[in-house]
Amino acid sequence: MTTEKYDLTIIGAGSVGLIGAEFAVKLGARVAMLERDRIGGDCTWSGCVPSKSLLKVAKVAHDLRTASTFGIASQPPVVDMQQVREYLRSTIGQIYKGTTPEALREKGMDILLGPVSFVDSHTLTVGSQRISSKKILIATGAEPVVPPLPGLDEVPFSTYRQIFENDRLPRSMVVIGGGPVGVEVAQAYQRLGTQVTIFAERLLPKEEPDASEILHCVLEREGLRLIPERVLSVAKCNTGIMVHSERQQVECDLLLVAAGRRPTLDGLNLEAAGVKYSEKGIVVNDHLQTSVSTIYAAGDVLGGEQFSHLAGFQGFQAARNALLPGSNSGFPAVMPRITFTDPEVAQVGLTTDQALKTHPDEIAVSTWPIDRVDRAVCDNNRDGMIKLVATRGGTILGATIVGHRAGEAIMEIVIAMQHKLKISDVASIIHPYPTYNSGIQLLATEMAVEHSMTGVSGTLIRTASKLVR
Repeated sequence: MTTEKYDLTIIGAGSVGLIGAEFAVKLGARVAMLERDRIGGDCTWSGCVPSKSLLKVAKVAHDLRTASTFGIASQPPVVDMQQVREYLRSTIGQIYKGTTPEALREKGMDILLGPVSFVDSHTLTVGSQRISSKKILIATGAEPVVPPLPGLDEVPFSTYRQIFENDRLPRSMVVIGGGPVGVEVAQAYQRLGTQVTIFAERLLPKEEPDASEILHCVLEREGLRLIPERVLSVAKCNTGIMVHSERQQVECDLLLVAAGRRPTLDGLNLEAAGVKYSEKGIVVNDHLQTSVSTIYAAGDVLGGEQFSHLAGFQGFQAARNALLPGSNSGFPAVMPRITFTDPEVAQVGLTTDQALKTHPDEIAVSTWPIDRVDRAVCDNNRDGMIKLVATRGGTILGATIVGHRAGEAIMEIVIAMQHKLKISDVASIIHPYPTYNSGIQLLATEMAVEHSMTGVSGTLIRTASKLVR
């Protein structure tokens, strides 16, 4: 058997692999990318792309249903889920077009498809082929967690891997899980016309409690049923599926299990390579090196925060560290996250509770309701808030924005934190009016003025003002 030799081999063709491989090719390295399933990973096929496409469809339906608010008469929307599915497939196809095996080979990398397994720390098999590589990057991603619920293996259910291929609009749906995947899909189906019930002890448990409460109120207003309990079992019934918690039982036609994700490690034979791992993921250092110095790992397979933008960042840094002198950190100090509900929930840095643990008695927290932002009022997007968490000296520790296009608005704070700007710096920058970001300036100005007018500085400022008057 002939063994092809490479400078860098990447296992997995998702966000990590695509970005890492393209950079490595530009450095002149001989690169192989191995994939057992489909190029693009979850993000392209069953994550970011189809979920945001579905949310757009649902937003159109919601806008039609609520058009009378703006003085526009319209008929209730009629949803054809087969056409919805085709729209989702079309957006996937458009984005996938640039990452087909043929397109990637034209960029100068080898694409090998099939199951992948380590032979030793420098040798891999992919299908019936064997290859050798100086450096290896593991980027196999993650897969849905299926909880051991009694009865679950006896009923039909979907995870995010199947839900976007659904071609019928169910009368009722139950979502198990209140994380980003669960609430995004739940809101979309409710807006399309399904009666949705979410079982979750709390929506978006990693976010600020008041952010979760805003979303809770919006979803309830749109007709979702929210049950703050854990599901204990599921069972078949005459007309569908029955979902049981401690005090409730709900019947549904469609069941979505959104109980999280776990690293994909099956079949890799990491022991043969000497790579340390656990069920939580592959162990790496700050530079994304595993226990074997020539093998790196990045993205969801690490088991930490699971975002496509983080995976892409780590893919670049891992390839850079493997092929260039020196090393960069694979873990950015400033890491934004977004849940793409309507309103969106965007967060960066520390929440209030986290800041209180690390900076007790030294933080300033202030909130600006989104309905005090003139653009939000004009657009009738009045559900939300802007919250800034800072030290009393004005160092920004974190922010949460709930509102229309919060994912774009949060970037102002991301950049400010990355470049160590203070609250007063944000306040001093002129913001166009009327924009959603103008609310950030209003809040930052309020915080900066409040800080400057307290203590000795406040006394001096007031004294100087009296002298001028």
